[in-house]
Amino acid sequence: MHLKDFLSPDAIMLGLRGGSKDEILAEMVALLGTDERSAGTLLRILQRRENLGSTGVGRGIAIPHGRSLVVSRLRLAFGYKPGGIEFQAIDSRPVCSLFLIVAPPLEISNQYLPVLGRIAQFAKEPDVPDRLSALKSPDDFFRLLEEKGV
Repeated sequence: MHLKDFLSPDAIMLGLRGGSKDEILAEMVALLGTDERSAGTLLRILQRRENLGSTGVGRGIAIPHGRSLVVSRLRLAFGYKPGGIEFQAIDSRPVCSLFLIVAPPLEISNQYLPVLGRIAQFAKEPDVPDRLSALKSPDDFFRLLEEKGV
């Protein structure tokens, strides 16, 4: 299993524009290309999850995630916010890099937690935050994932 298997180039945005956590989450959901009603449902699920505790894991990285019937399979999106956004991260630093994970409530392949774990491990690598900030294209992002073996 590799993260690129769940990502398409159009689910990557290197210039997120939102000025608040909710606006950034809405932009991330939009990358999945769902209809307006489904996007609203996903956004509410992610907001509820964030209310339980921030998914900002530190070092400028957040991994918002949730489960919903509006998706039929696990989906990922990646976004980069130049300058960062306040996200109540564990280290209190702004978040620049966001990995969105959404999956149906029940998956036959049960990949949700393993994917979350792989992203968390990837985020812990010393050079990853700087490498993510230097991305110029979705192809650069895919090359980084391949280089790191995730």
